[in-house]
Amino acid sequence: MTDGAVTEAARVLVAADKFKGSLTAVQVAERVTAGLRHVVPGVAVEALPVADGGDGTVAAAVAAGFERREVRVTGPLGEPVTAAFALRDGTAVVEMAEASGLQLLPEGVFAPLTATTYGSGELLRAALDAGARTLVFGVGGSATTDGGAGMLAALGARFLDADGKPVGPGGGGLRDLATADLSGLDPRFADVELVLASDVDNPLTGPKGAPAVFGPQKGATPEDVAALDAALTRYVEVLERAVGPRAAEAALAPGAGGAGGIGYGALVGLGAGFRPGIELMLDILGFTEALDRATLVITGEGSLDEQTLHGKAPAGVAAAARAAGVEVVAVCGRLALPPEALGRAGIRRAYPLTDLEPDPAKCIAEAGPLLERAAANLARDFLL
Repeated sequence: MTDGAVTEAARVLVAADKFKGSLTAVQVAERVTAGLRHVVPGVAVEALPVADGGDGTVAAAVAAGFERREVRVTGPLGEPVTAAFALRDGTAVVEMAEASGLQLLPEGVFAPLTATTYGSGELLRAALDAGARTLVFGVGGSATTDGGAGMLAALGARFLDADGKPVGPGGGGLRDLATADLSGLDPRFADVELVLASDVDNPLTGPKGAPAVFGPQKGATPEDVAALDAALTRYVEVLERAVGPRAAEAALAPGAGGAGGIGYGALVGLGAGFRPGIELMLDILGFTEALDRATLVITGEGSLDEQTLHGKAPAGVAAAARAAGVEVVAVCGRLALPPEALGRAGIRRAYPLTDLEPDPAKCIAEAGPLLERAAANLARDFLL
């Protein structure tokens, strides 16, 4: 045990993402704090829940002091849902999953060909109506693969079939697309900054595109994937006739395949810029300032695995902390990375709940108490 002065001087920053399916990022921070203080009652802990642009992004912004605003929009199946965005000082954090996310579908129900991003467009419009001049558009966790066509339609674009009628909802409807007209898009987008925050850099179509990589998560069969890829390819061709070569260029750009291609719609239709979601969110949430106050950072998410290393929140937190010379440890539900991979990511050690409870179902059901125990173990290793 080190002397008390060292322990009392420790300042811990808890900057973890949600444990999907069990704990929100705010709850993760609360449980980690409780576990640390069980071992070191006086330790200074600052909580900064983080997100990478996917579901939980608005909640992280609200925890950082943004105001939560709610609005009724069109859900992925066409029914009304209540969605939220976060607003502070002219900056809105808008999360497409709030309007068009998988979590809005009834359990066991998928609609890979027909789920629409229309409500995401309505949510962006509501943020503009609230006075936002900068829009941080977090994309991830979608139920949709429509290339953002629904979103653009909600904002004034027209997508018509050969008879001049609007095509059906979802990516499947785009197979009938004959003409596109973006001239009616909300003109306010010309005067605001729209930043696409995504944790994926996939293109729109092809073997690494949105249908092939993410379609199966949304219930798409191999036949559905092929149909969606062909429909999105047609979408790009029609948009190229409408707006010129930038339509084809945007389909290959990083982030175009984010959230079923809504990234593409934002890039080609709304003039969005792309930034890795976690980098952008750390800036928005004030992470650099919090890091300056910390002697140890605790990050984490439900599963630390290969995906974590490709733009997920813990990797972004660890990279920023390592650059500042602050040690990083992690908590997680399950750990699927070897120590050397963790080390390369800048994470000294990870504390998975499965070390305490090997049954995954129990880990999810009892995540809160287990996380407190894991944090207590962490405190004994790093704070005493």
